[in-house]
This record gives sequence, structure tokens and C-alpha cells, in this order.
Amino acid sequence: MATPERTPRWDEQLQRRLARGEETALGELYDQLAPMVHGLAGRILADQAAATQLTREVFAHAWEHPEDFDPAEGTLRSWLGALTHHRAVERLRARRAAEHGPFGDPGPAEAEIRVVATAARVQLVVDSLPQPLRETITVTSYDGRTYRETAHLLGISEQAAKQRMRLGLELLATELAEHRARQDEAGDGTADTTGSGDGSTRT
Repeated sequence: MATPERTPRWDEQLQRRLARGEETALGELYDQLAPMVHGLAGRILADQAAATQLTREVFAHAWEHPEDFDPAEGTLRSWLGALTHHRAVERLRARRAAEHGPFGDPGPAEAEIRVVATAARVQLVVDSLPQPLRETITVTSYDGRTYRETAHLLGISEQAAKQRMRLGLELLATELAEHRARQDEAGDGTADTTGSGDGSTRT
């Protein structure tokens, strides 16, 4: 008995359309993921004009080199996120180097870059979590509420709030660890700052 063919994922189908040169595919990709790309670039660069320019560059790269995306290694969203993160960090590093000059001490600037890059990466991962987990982390960690206050606000039990928070942090830690491993393989200088696996993660 023949095994039925697997239906390609949305991003796999989109990649094929990009490879065929379908401009509508680029428009669909932009509509879906431009807010994420621009938001990530903006958090790292703290410059909306620079973030807009980088967003254009990232989607131009996706249009010109769709083959760089490997569906076996993740989603289009994660690929574009990683590409944006890398380019934004490199741009920020170049900006800081220009500000400090050839004889300046790169230590403080590099430390700042690592902090900014880490925070942006954490926010990117949190934004990609399922909505119940994302809102629980946001309400509890970002707003500084207790589990009881979070449960009351979201209309769930305190135990459910704790379970959501625990699962969300586990997924966050896993994604950050995988990202760190990928960056280590690529030799990216921000690899050691993408987060830790404990439950004290903050953004």
C-alpha cells in the first residue's frame, strides 16, 4: 500500500514559489513576517530608519536566495529571524566600532551589544510561543505579577498559570540553547549570550 504524500508546509510551498520568481510569494512573505523582522531589527539597532533599511535587505535576500532556507532545519520565520538577528548585530557592532574609533576600548561596546542581542533574541522566541504561553510569560515576568495575580487576570487557575509559565520557559530555554549551538557552529561572537536554561529568564 502506497504511503500518501505529505502536504508541504506553508513555508516550503512559499520557498518553491520564490524559487520560481513569483512576486506574489514575496508579497505574502512580507505581509506575514515583516512586522517580526522590523521589530527585531528595531530592538537591536534602536533606530527605525536603520531597521527599515535592514528589513528591506533581509527580504531582498529571501527573494534572491530562497535556496538558503532549509525547511529541515526550521521554519521560514526562524530562518528570517536568525538572518535579521545576525545582520543587525553586525551592523550595531560596526556602528559602535566607528563611534569608538580604531584605538578605543571595544570591551564596553561589545558588552552592550551582547546584552541588546540577547534581549532581542529572547523577545523573538517569546513572540513565537503559543498564545497562552506567551501571554502568561508576558503578564507574569514582564509585568512583575505573582502567579495568583496572573491567574486572576487571565481567568485561569493558579496551577494552570504555573504550568504555562514552566512550559513556556522550557521552550524558551530549548530554543535559545539550539540558537547558541547554531551560532557556535557559525562562529558568531554573540553565541555565549543568548540565554541560560534556568527559570529566571528576563527580557
